[in-house]
Amino acid sequence: MEGVEVPPYFTCPISLQIMRDPVTISSGITYDRESMEKWVFSYKNRACPVTKLPISDLTMTPNHTLRRLIQHWCTENAALGVERIPTPKPPLDAATVLSLLNQADLPSLIRLRELASLSDRNKVCIRSAGAVKRLASFIHFLTQDAPSTPSGSGASTDGDRLPVIREALNLLCAVEVTEDEVKDLAAANVDLIASLAWVLDKGDCQSRVQACFLLKTAFNGLHPMFLMNVRSDLLAGIVRVLRDQISLPATKCAAQLLIEASKWGRNRIKVVDCGAVPALVEMLIETTERRMSEILMWLLDMLCGCAEGRAELLGHAAGIAVVSRKMMRVSQTTNDRAVRILYSLCRYSANPALAQEMLNIGAVSKLCLVLQVEGNNKTKEKAVEMLKMNARTWRNSSCVPHHLLSGYPSN
Repeated sequence: MEGVEVPPYFTCPISLQIMRDPVTISSGITYDRESMEKWVFSYKNRACPVTKLPISDLTMTPNHTLRRLIQHWCTENAALGVERIPTPKPPLDAATVLSLLNQADLPSLIRLRELASLSDRNKVCIRSAGAVKRLASFIHFLTQDAPSTPSGSGASTDGDRLPVIREALNLLCAVEVTEDEVKDLAAANVDLIASLAWVLDKGDCQSRVQACFLLKTAFNGLHPMFLMNVRSDLLAGIVRVLRDQISLPATKCAAQLLIEASKWGRNRIKVVDCGAVPALVEMLIETTERRMSEILMWLLDMLCGCAEGRAELLGHAAGIAVVSRKMMRVSQTTNDRAVRILYSLCRYSANPALAQEMLNIGAVSKLCLVLQVEGNNKTKEKAVEMLKMNARTWRNSSCVPHHLLSGYPSN
């Protein structure tokens, strides 16, 4: 609007644009609604931009008088290319949210998700109306094997239920469920975990991915006692998402969930029994992404902390080779994990065949190289111990380059 003088009281001090929907906050200052909602809900600021005083009430009252003045000014300057601002629609309120939730059908869930995508303010409004608990209870009801479903849902079979469940999960992810809300669900005996386990078993790709993302929040919000003994069907579903590699974010999320669960020994055996080790080996063969390699090696390291995990790795034709291959090629973190894995095998599952295989595939050369480059001292200590353990087989082998053998540790 070059050449058009804009009255200062028509502008927003945050965005420096003409106000389209002026609202007055508790400090008495008027701002543009969209800019103020970003200030409060997106940027998490709780002080008035002008007065710097705390905003005691987040209510934003429409300033109709100023809006009409702005519209009148736009009309008077239409010849100069100024477009008249439209009269804004009322913002989303709790009554609208509850009305859509009460309908409990696919169109209403889609509409709520669309509203949530418009602004952070809408997300807060939807959560504040109790949507998280309502949706979690709704999903739990739908994921039961009983044929009856809530009235109005129009879902009587798995084929009917899945689109509704998927959209309810999409909405839960869209409103960004918090850890506190997960705790509230647990306190209210709403079994979100059982629902997500059902989705991981019977859902389509999209709903399974959304279930994983929700589980990530749930794992952070639930009591540690839950994580000490995660149900086997849930872990099996997470492993399937990992193995299917639906998308990079989903694969990373699934791996991180398994890492969190595997911090407790009893869960490691369950994860191994679900076929995680062969899946990890195959993925490590294919992946070239640095962070993905680090996460996969981290999980494999944790699973090798139990005898079952080590046996699975030793039983895979490419198991030792892929661990050795990742050493000195990805990052220091990957080096550390690879050495830890090999150390676990040498210390707790050692046999002549393992020592010979490590020699043939170049793992011994990599261990010698670890000692000659900068790195973690504990990693070097483990490398030294492995080299000493197998000195009789490895020290004078022609499979190890002479310049690396020169640094072989003495007993």
